[in-house]
Amino acid sequence: MLVIRPIREDDYASLYKIACESGIGFTSLPVNEELLRSKITRAVRSFSRRAHKPGPESYLMVMEDTSTGEVVGTCGIEACVGLTDAFYHYHVGKVVHSSRELKVHNTVETLTLCNDYTGSAELCTLFLRESHRRGLAGRLLSRSRMLLMAEHPELFGSPVIAEMRGVSDEHGRSPFWQWLEQHFFSMDFPTADYLTGIGQKVFIAELMPKYPIYVNLLSEAAQDVIGKVHEKTQPALQLLKTEGFRCKGYVDIFDAGPTVEAELSQIRSVRNSQRRHLLIVDEVEVAEAEDFMIANTQLANYRCALAKAKLDDETGAVLLTAEAADVLCVKQGDPLRVLAVK
Repeated sequence: MLVIRPIREDDYASLYKIACESGIGFTSLPVNEELLRSKITRAVRSFSRRAHKPGPESYLMVMEDTSTGEVVGTCGIEACVGLTDAFYHYHVGKVVHSSRELKVHNTVETLTLCNDYTGSAELCTLFLRESHRRGLAGRLLSRSRMLLMAEHPELFGSPVIAEMRGVSDEHGRSPFWQWLEQHFFSMDFPTADYLTGIGQKVFIAELMPKYPIYVNLLSEAAQDVIGKVHEKTQPALQLLKTEGFRCKGYVDIFDAGPTVEAELSQIRSVRNSQRRHLLIVDEVEVAEAEDFMIANTQLANYRCALAKAKLDDETGAVLLTAEAADVLCVKQGDPLRVLAVK
């Protein structure tokens, strides 16, 4: 059985392995022992203390295969970005150059550096290992974050955003960054990506163009990838679109991948999830049941898993086996948050 839980200090080796597998462009997991240990410590502290409003908390979780104890994926939520470090994006806008006398009217796209998403919650660090990219594992990993937010909405900023990995080749070369590198940075994309991942962002403010960039002045290759995602990111983007996330014209400053957003209360899984109480039953009683994503309502001991279950609308109960209840760390009568897979 696959279960999502808060990361622990002893998960470091697994997280390091995932960081190595995720590759260049996966900024939130740089291959750096000090930073990864710091991320784990910060997450452990965030889950253990009960915040009363959106703040600098980071809720990093892992997917564990309970049959082997192996960590096979990770996902996270930043409760409120931009509070301690500047949070940069490019906003895609337009300017019009028009002359009535000459009968010339040209509309040109621009990229303007901004911090518009400061204070937003961010879905981040989503990675599922190749061995488990099948069935509903990817959906469970992504939506487990939404069930956590549905249960504890007061902990998260608004809107909820997700930065999607932009286009780069197998060597980590980004067409968009290559243009910026040539004219402003003099460092390759993997280096810039790594520095950002370890929190060294001062160079962005120091070297990034201070004025809007006219898109038609970029190389053709750079123009072609603005707002597009890496081929391996397509499934994650599609899932977020089904949840109601949309791009509002913001792209990443390094690879020009799109940032999508949604109001927390309007996310499909948040709206459709239900609060139920647990009724433990024999396995026979749920043999013909449907698949549900089910999460407990705790924070420090959060669990989310995929299980066969039945809903009793008369009593407001969700019928689960004792095995599933154990995985979710709940007992008879405890509250649960339930989301139908279909």
